[in-house]
Amino acid sequence: MEDKITRRTNEAAREALASILLYQIKDPRLDFATISGVDVSRDRSVARVYISAERGHEDEVAEGLESAKGRMRSLLGAELGWRMTPELRFAIDTTLDEAERIANALKEVPPTLSVEKDEWGYPLASE
Repeated sequence: MEDKITRRTNEAAREALASILLYQIKDPRLDFATISGVDVSRDRSVARVYISAERGHEDEVAEGLESAKGRMRSLLGAELGWRMTPELRFAIDTTLDEAERIANALKEVPPTLSVEKDEWGYPLASE
């Protein structure tokens, strides 16, 4: 579980990187990218940046991030004013795709697996 300081640090880094990506990085490969989260190490030496990308554009976004990594790091350092600017490590966030896959799977549950239940959650007797 994160403590209050860690949560604030992560949120400050996420907001700064999102602003940098939106307003200061002009790479068309990154038009499909959104920063979904940031985990900064306790000593602030490394920041794992989670990126959501439009399906089918993940490789393109990863290439764009690699080429913009140095510029983003220097802009982040200027924005946050921390003693040490963290090394940026990018990871494509697939949680939205996984959630969509699970939701679709649940929609396709065969009727034989769904059983009517009473108000206490017990299966109703079949006739």
